[in-house]
Parts: sequence; structure tokens; C-alpha cells
Amino acid sequence: MRQSTIGPLQVSAIGLGCMGLSQAYGTQDEESSIRTLHRALDLGVTFLDTAEIYGPLRNEALLGRALKGRRAGAVIATKFGFTYRADRDDFGEATGTDGSPANARRVAEASLKRLQTEVIDLFYLHRLDPTVPIEESVGAMADLVAEGKVRAIGLSEVSPATLRRAQAVHPVAALQSEYSLWSREVETNGVLETCRALGIAFVPFSPLGRGFLTGTVPPVDALEANDFRRNLPRFQPDNAAANARPLQVVQEIAAAHGVSAAQVALAWVLAQGADIVPIPGAKRIAHLEENVAAVDLALTAEDLARLAAAFAPENIAGERYPAAWQKMTDS
Repeated sequence: MRQSTIGPLQVSAIGLGCMGLSQAYGTQDEESSIRTLHRALDLGVTFLDTAEIYGPLRNEALLGRALKGRRAGAVIATKFGFTYRADRDDFGEATGTDGSPANARRVAEASLKRLQTEVIDLFYLHRLDPTVPIEESVGAMADLVAEGKVRAIGLSEVSPATLRRAQAVHPVAALQSEYSLWSREVETNGVLETCRALGIAFVPFSPLGRGFLTGTVPPVDALEANDFRRNLPRFQPDNAAANARPLQVVQEIAAAHGVSAAQVALAWVLAQGADIVPIPGAKRIAHLEENVAAVDLALTAEDLARLAAAFAPENIAGERYPAAWQKMTDS
């Protein structure tokens, strides 16, 4: 597996977003999830992304169990910053944000126990708390680094201005935001440019458009009742029909290369720079293996241009989040 650098961390060129192993995309099976995690490590995928709110709490505990005896082969990223209803497991449980220093410490110490580890490799602020200056949130995260509980810090879904303020307090290793063929805001809002100016790695989540870019997602009404995509504007019938038009270009390029649409979509993200480390999710080993193979797929300049043109922002129907969720982003 090709390697990438995130601050002081050496990670695989593609990671594994672990949220779907515990929530959001329909039913899960713990034994199957652990097999997927073990297969990821076997394939050289060392960068594992989780969070307190995934489950909630259950995803970190799952990683803790799965990594017994294999912790040295993994780089664990986890996050704090959401408030949530602990009795909900359908991704509807987020109620707000809490970026306070007290919450940073509380979550970090609890995450260490759930993950059964002595150090968190990468600790993110999951969402900016508008009531807490970013300097205070990052200052608390810096204290955790100084104490040896965290190796590096990151931010998620923040603006260039917030990123610069954070960087003035402590080096930020990674900025995580949604980025894929159909979510390209970071190209125009200054986020990617600022990351590169400051030497910060960029970690795209949902690089497969929450599965839409694979071409295999059923109509929204056929999704499981606990699949959070039922709430996403882009998956609603009229928007999904419109978004299927640019998806045809992905499928045509995939057919020409003898690969899957998912591999083309991931290869496009990887081609945007060596400082980009995507973290596609995968519940099934077959999907994991398919994603990993995308690291070796070289798209032509013509392929990349066709994809960029087909997925120009004006060709995408629907917002990426419902309004209430969008308000929790700093962008």
C-alpha cells in the first residue's frame, strides 16, 4: 500500500471510514464488521476513522475489540464536538455542538478507554462550536498532545479563516471535509488552498458520495428504515434522477478501464493530490477490496477532464445536507 503523511503520522494512501460499521447505512453485524477491519489491516489499510458520536460510542468500542493484538498496525482517528441523544442510533441523534475544553478532555479520556489504547493518533474537533472560540478548543487539544494522550490534532468542516486561527495555536495535522465528484465545495471556498498553504493534509469523507457514485444505491424508498440517506436531499427521487445523468460518465469510464464506478470515483479523488487521503466506508470485505484497488487505478487526463466537467457544481441537484445539519458546518 502506498503511504501518505498526515502531520507526524504515516498512513495508508486510502483509509477506512468506520461509521457505517455501527450506524447510518442500515443494519450491521459486529462479527462481520470485525472481519472487515481485520481485512483492511491485512491489505495495508492502516488509517481508521471513528468518532464518539458513531453508534454513539459503539464504533469506538468496536475498534477497541477488533484491534486487540493489532494496535501497532493501525493509526486511529477519532473525534469530539457533537452533543447527541445516546438513545438514538440512526444518525438523527446529533443535537448540537460542544467544543469546550472540558468536553475535549472528557471525550478524549473516554475514547482512550473505549479504544483500549494509550494514545489517540489523530483527534479531531468534529464540528466547530460557535459559542466557543476555536483557540480555546484547540488549546485544550494541544494540552492533550502535551500530555501524551494525543499524537496529532485535526478539524472537520471548518472554514479557511477558522483553520488559520487554529493553526496559530497549535499545528493542525489534518482537515476533514466532504469531498467527491459531486461535493466539490472545498475547491472553490478556499479550504483546499488554505490546507496546502499551511501544509495541512486533507482527508475527504464520503468520497463515494455516500454510495451514490458507485451506481448501486437503490431508490431512496427501498433503503432500510434506519439508513440516514433517506433524509439527504440528493437522494430524493427528483434529485437522484437528475444526478444519475453525470453518473453515466463515471460508468462509461469504468467500462473502458474494466473497473467499477466506485474505483473510478475514488481514483478521481486520489488524483487531486498526494496530500489527499480519502476515507471511504465499507461494511463488506468485497467493497473494501474494491476500494483499495482504486489506489492503483491511473485515470487519463481526458478521463479526469470528462469527470470534472460532468460533475460541475451546477449539474448536481440537491444540497448535501438538510438545513439543520448544514447549520452545524463552518463553511
